[in-house]
Amino acid sequence: MTMQPRLEPSGLFDIRYAAFLETVAHLRERLHRYCTRMTGSALDGEDVMQETLFEIYRKIEKIDDPGALRSWMFRTAHNRCIDFLRNRKTRQRAEANFAVDEIVMPGELVGQSAGRAIERLVIHLPPKERACILLKDVFDHSLEEIADLVGSTVGGVKAALSRGRAKLAALPGQPAVRPEPSPDPELSKLLNRYVELFNRRDWDGVRALTSADAQLRVSDCFRGSLSDSIYFVEYEKGKDNWKMAIGAVDGEIVLLVLHRGEAGWEPAYPVRIEATEGAVIRISDYYACPWLLKVARMVTVANPD
Repeated sequence: MTMQPRLEPSGLFDIRYAAFLETVAHLRERLHRYCTRMTGSALDGEDVMQETLFEIYRKIEKIDDPGALRSWMFRTAHNRCIDFLRNRKTRQRAEANFAVDEIVMPGELVGQSAGRAIERLVIHLPPKERACILLKDVFDHSLEEIADLVGSTVGGVKAALSRGRAKLAALPGQPAVRPEPSPDPELSKLLNRYVELFNRRDWDGVRALTSADAQLRVSDCFRGSLSDSIYFVEYEKGKDNWKMAIGAVDGEIVLLVLHRGEAGWEPAYPVRIEATEGAVIRISDYYACPWLLKVARMVTVANPD
């Protein structure tokens, strides 16, 4: 019988899925980097990775060789990234987000710095070239492995690498100025009110901002109706070591949860809020994803004090 990622009545992921996540924990930061650079967003990369993990878990009993798990995960993630990029709207958003970049040309760099530069500049390339450059020049896969992962031949991979590298070399070396992201006035008003109530620990007030059928996803933990969760109770347990602020991750307006450390308040993880007609309809909380902000191109906080 094939194992399924089952949701308990409360919406919490079951213990078998939690155990599966433990077995793939060593691959996740690397996989998230790949999904992030393919989609152009650390947040979208995490969402694609979450769906990848669900898919792998549903089929886990079909893997005869445990050593094949890494290849299977990357192949599944790649296919989901391609599906994501086939949506014209999301592709245009991703490419516009990286239309200007603060990274100098990879040809001017060596070693690890060159890899990081390439990793961020590949968003300018078509999906196949983007994938081949990432897998070869950043993640150091063999040509044979890449051909298997992207559904091509070794010759096709070599051609994609040649085209992609030529295009990267032709990119202008001087970065342009990126405009600051800003939400529409209605969303801005809602987010400001949400943050104000959250920081006051006014959970009834926060709930009043959400629609009756609002959905919640907490990475690795929960997916379902907000009303079936103990989401706000969990935050209340945190007492005074956190607060929330409006910010941006890779050009997208989000809420950022800040933790207080020795250096003051620092961004710990983002929370995505989707709203319509003045009400929150979806919350995506990434508290279990410490790798997310590490690979984001840009993280800004508005009025953290």
